[in-house]
Amino acid sequence: MDNQALWYRSFGPPADCLRLERAPLGERPASAIRVEMSVVPVNPSDLIPVTGAYRHRITLPSVAGYEGVGTVIETPPDYATLLGKRVLPLRGPGTWQTYVDCDPALAVPVPDDIDDIRAARAYINPLAAWTMLGAWPVTGKRVLLTAGGSVCADLLGQWARRQGAADVTAVYRSANRKAHLEDLAIVPVPLSDVSAIRDAAAAADLTFDALGGPIGTLILEAMGPGSRFISYGLLSGEPVTSSPGACADHLRFHLRDALAEMDAGTWQTQFRSLWPLLREAALPGTRTFPLARWKDALTDFATPGRPKPMIRFTETAARP
Repeated sequence: MDNQALWYRSFGPPADCLRLERAPLGERPASAIRVEMSVVPVNPSDLIPVTGAYRHRITLPSVAGYEGVGTVIETPPDYATLLGKRVLPLRGPGTWQTYVDCDPALAVPVPDDIDDIRAARAYINPLAAWTMLGAWPVTGKRVLLTAGGSVCADLLGQWARRQGAADVTAVYRSANRKAHLEDLAIVPVPLSDVSAIRDAAAAADLTFDALGGPIGTLILEAMGPGSRFISYGLLSGEPVTSSPGACADHLRFHLRDALAEMDAGTWQTQFRSLWPLLREAALPGTRTFPLARWKDALTDFATPGRPKPMIRFTETAARP
C-alpha cells in the first residue's frame, strides 16, 4: 500500500516547493492510530511555513498541512473503539497526505452530525478564536476585527456577539464580503476607507488583528487609552509598528503558545465546547478539489474573495 503526500524539501513559494510524492506506506508506530484522510482545508497557516517564515522551527523535508478529517483504519489494542470512527488527527505529522499516524490521546472524535467539510476546518481558526475570546473577554466591549470575511474573523465576530459584545466592526477587502458581514450583524468597513478605519479604531475597546502592516499600525495608533490591540496574524507579510505614544496595549497571540500549556484532557475538553458552536456557526463557502488538482487549489486560494479551497483525498469527503 502506498502513501501520497505533499512534501516540501526546500523553502519558497508553495506552488514551486510542494511536490505530490508517492512512496510505500511504512509500518504504523505501535502507540499510534492510523487515519485515512478524507479532506483538508488550505489555510494561510498551512502555506506560510512552506515559504520559510518559520524555518527556525521546521525540519526539512516536511509534509504540509495542519488540519483535516479522516477515518481511523488501524489502532493499538487500547484504542480499538476508535476503529472506523472519524477523527481530526492533529498536532502530529503534516495532514496533507493519504495516511496520518497520530497520537490517539490527541485525535479528536468528530460527532456524527458534523459533515466532513465542517469538521476538516474545526481546528486552527475555531480554536484560535475561542482561545482569544477566553483570554480577552468582550462582554460590553466594542470590538474591531481585520481580515473581515476570513474564517477566524467570522468566528470571532459571531462568538463575540454571542458573548455580549456591545458592537462588532470588521475591516474587509473583497466587495463580496460586505453582505456576508452584514448578515452576521457585523458592521463592515472597506479596507480602502482609511478614515472610516481610523474612526472605528478610535471607538474600539478591543482589536483582533490578522493583517499587521500599515493597516494594523494605523489601527494601533488610533486606539484610545485603556484599549487593547491583539495581533494574531501577519497576512500583509509586514509587522505592526507604532510610535511610543500609542495608547493601546499591544499584545500578541500565537496558538502554538496556548497549545504548549494544554494537556490532552484540556485539549479534548476544548473541542467538546467547540462542536456545539460550530454546528451553528455561519462559515464561508468552500470549493473542493481532488488531490490530483492540488495546484489548482493553491491558485484558487490566492484569488481574493474566493471560497475556501479544500483538497479531497477520498470520496467520503463529497458529503455536503
